[in-house]
Amino acid sequence: MDGLRQGLRKATGWLLYITALLALAVLLPRSVFDPESKDFLLLLGAVGIWRYSMGAIHYLRGLFFLYLRYPYYRRQARKLGAAADPSQVFLLVTSFRIDALTTAMVYRSVIEEASACGYPTTVVCSIVELSDELLIKNLWARMNPPERVKLDFVRIAGTGKRDGLAHGFRAISRHLPDDEAVVAVIDGDTALAPGVVRKTVPYFKLFPKVGGLTTNEFCEVRGSYVMSEWHKLRFAQRHINMCSMALSRRVLTMTGRMSVFRARVVTDPGFIADVESDHLDHWRLGRFKFLTGDDKSSWYSLMRLGYDTFYVPDAAINTVEHPPEKSFLKASRKLMFRWYGNNLRQNSRALGLGPRRLGWFTSLVLCDQRVSMWTSLLGPSVAIIASIKYGFAYLMIYLLWIGVTRLILTLLLLASGHQVGPAYPLILYYNQIVGALVKVYVFFRLDQQSWTRQKTKLNRDLASFQRWFNTWSSRAMTFSAGSIFVAVLMYVV
Repeated sequence: MDGLRQGLRKATGWLLYITALLALAVLLPRSVFDPESKDFLLLLGAVGIWRYSMGAIHYLRGLFFLYLRYPYYRRQARKLGAAADPSQVFLLVTSFRIDALTTAMVYRSVIEEASACGYPTTVVCSIVELSDELLIKNLWARMNPPERVKLDFVRIAGTGKRDGLAHGFRAISRHLPDDEAVVAVIDGDTALAPGVVRKTVPYFKLFPKVGGLTTNEFCEVRGSYVMSEWHKLRFAQRHINMCSMALSRRVLTMTGRMSVFRARVVTDPGFIADVESDHLDHWRLGRFKFLTGDDKSSWYSLMRLGYDTFYVPDAAINTVEHPPEKSFLKASRKLMFRWYGNNLRQNSRALGLGPRRLGWFTSLVLCDQRVSMWTSLLGPSVAIIASIKYGFAYLMIYLLWIGVTRLILTLLLLASGHQVGPAYPLILYYNQIVGALVKVYVFFRLDQQSWTRQKTKLNRDLASFQRWFNTWSSRAMTFSAGSIFVAVLMYVV
């Protein structure tokens, strides 16, 4: 019955969306659909040609990797057989302020995977609360894993995930792993799908320069329907982009939910320092530590150390998402602020590594991240200015264009293997506009950071003048950049 109800809800949603597009088309003059007319619908889309072309390149590269290149790599990895087996596997799980039901589900999946993978495995639990330790020990006793599976606890203060990872890496170092050992870093709200270890470890033997790889994500959202669809859309887009970047072996983030590294990487003191105490020297805001974004720090460290990164699309994990707010608007903005801040803080110094290290395509993608916040706002800004100057029909033309193109983009996501829903076209546009505004805001406030689960913020203990200068210079630069953007568009239109 639940499946039938969900199917009816999806069908109703698609019907309402298509009906709204048709109604909007009926209200517009016929000249809009005449290719000879100056009002022709596609003329408006010309302003986004290069932005759409970047998306098209990612999409085609992603499909090529997913359906052609990766199956070839998988066959090559299988031919290696036992030669690709690691000497030892470490499963490092970091848990803090996660409900008991989720913690039990995660550790049950980790213990089951450790038992089923067939390799000598050590489960390293980086935890804060005594209650988590008691829960894990109880699970361990009931599941009774084989002798080759060991358990190790690391108790830390609740000072953040970076400290939890660093203490876990040092605990693994004390086991003296050899060059053939691998380490999977798993978040405390991530359940492993069966076989994920065996699907990932052969690629370290197949690609000797790969220092870390990450996996495909699916999610269960403890929130509203819109919040659930928002997360699922993000994971579908992530899948395509990861596949695109894996074609160059330059995946741009070692996802904190689950990534796998060579043991010699995570035991490298330089790598541990990058994850534990990463920081940025900013020309205006001064030096500040990174509170969040350990996945970006680990990626940058791998690039700096000369390693490649990879993505395994058929190795899946299932995450439990707990929105930080009940309101979708508040929760999505909070999450965007954290994600985009992590991205932008790493962007400039990653570009500093240069195309010779990153490759030309990766450098182009990083440059595009810096300008996409403005190009995403170009279309709606032009449409609003044109509708004020020339007539309301221009805004309606733009809305129809958005409705049609977002429908096409949604249907294209079907090739990712993730499900799509009728809310996706609207959420895509919401992400474009609100996401761009959040990026502009955070770009001038890179020092402002906060966790959504831990409720902690970065305290820099700045002098009163420095705090005043940072606050007002950020506001002034945001206002100036926005004013220049609007002025240029007014002049052009």
